[in-house]
Amino acid sequence: MSIIYIVLPLALLVVLAAVIAYVWAARSGQFDDTTTPAVRIVLEDDTPGH
Repeated sequence: MSIIYIVLPLALLVVLAAVIAYVWAARSGQFDDTTTPAVRIVLEDDTPGH
């Protein structure tokens, strides 16, 4: 039963770190453009030089 005093705070710290990372990523614009990466391969022009 004493292990719960160690595991529960560690689990809460991991969850808190994940929430902080998500909020930071959302505020810094990591999730703004979701369309361009999906069509980038179609739009790239990689014609070989003659």
